[in-house]
Amino acid sequence: MKQLILIRHAKSSWDDFGASDFDRDLNERGSQDAPEMGRRLAAKGVVPDAFLVSAANRARTTASLIAPELGFPCEKIQLKKELYLASPTDMLQVIRQTPDHVQTLALVAHNPGITELTNRLAKTYINNIPTSGIAVLQIPNEQWQSVSNGAVLLDFDYPKKTG
Repeated sequence: MKQLILIRHAKSSWDDFGASDFDRDLNERGSQDAPEMGRRLAAKGVVPDAFLVSAANRARTTASLIAPELGFPCEKIQLKKELYLASPTDMLQVIRQTPDHVQTLALVAHNPGITELTNRLAKTYINNIPTSGIAVLQIPNEQWQSVSNGAVLLDFDYPKKTG
């Protein structure tokens, strides 16, 4: 079985009206929430073997703040332009290209795709994965190329969640 960690990028800033959507930075809350969510994952023993990340600035920065909390080397983060504002189908195409030696895969991208992909794979209904939100799924097969429905939602966490 495989584990898939789906992460929505942290809260981004709208302070620079001249910045393109692709280049937006994180705001202060996002810069605090991302490492906190990394610490929460680490405390649960959820550590990825690979990190696939949208090339957008806010997703790259989110991954660079979470990875060290998990002991994952930032230089091994793989940026994927095709994850920028990707649909669930596009995200699945990227996931299915993952080598099978990877047991736990983290993917950092954007909504609505992250929420829709979580719901599709786990046949669940989460209305919205908030910024810095994380869904951990158990994938019931050994090959990433055959990932489809039937995943089990093991954990759903986000910064304002209590308990």
